Amino acid sequence: MKIQIIVGSVRENRTAIKIAHWIQRSFETYKFPNIKIELVDLKEWDLPIFSGSHLPISGVYDQPKQQAWADHIASGNAYILISPEYNHGYSPALKNALDYLGKEWSTKPVAYVSYGSTNGSRSIDQIRQVCIQLGMVDSNAVVEIRDIFTRNQTEFFEANQFDEQALKTVFYNLIQYITP
Repeated sequence: MKIQIIVGSVRENRTAIKIAHWIQRSFETYKFPNIKIELVDLKEWDLPIFSGSHLPISGVYDQPKQQAWADHIASGNAYILISPEYNHGYSPALKNALDYLGKEWSTKPVAYVSYGSTNGSRSIDQIRQVCIQLGMVDSNAVVEIRDIFTRNQTEFFEANQFDEQALKTVFYNLIQYITP
């Protein structure tokens, strides 16, 4: 079983990658049997703006990059989506990555991690709407990171006790959906 952490920011000096590494480190301390975690960085994928000729829900992908993205995402059993809050919404790179595919997301559980001026709450509200439309299962687990601008001064993201507890809930909620 595999949980994919999708880093939804592609900006230079982004906080999202620091948060992704924190999630990875935290997951490894729990030692969940038979569950792997994988970091999926949208910056590395460099997905162009979706312009396929078929609706993604059809599962017909005529662009090689779209097919590669579909194959990679299909290998995940659950997802943790990380997004900064941009103008009361979520990252356009993450929106594009979600819109690229259809059936690969369907019936798979998802959790959310966000941050910004309102702790990322508005970002998560919007991502949830899209994920529900894609047929994903909302695990009802989120991490809304407070005070990101004062806490993001070093090379590593340093979580507080509230972040750690929320992330623990994310792990347990996702795992309950993917373990038989």
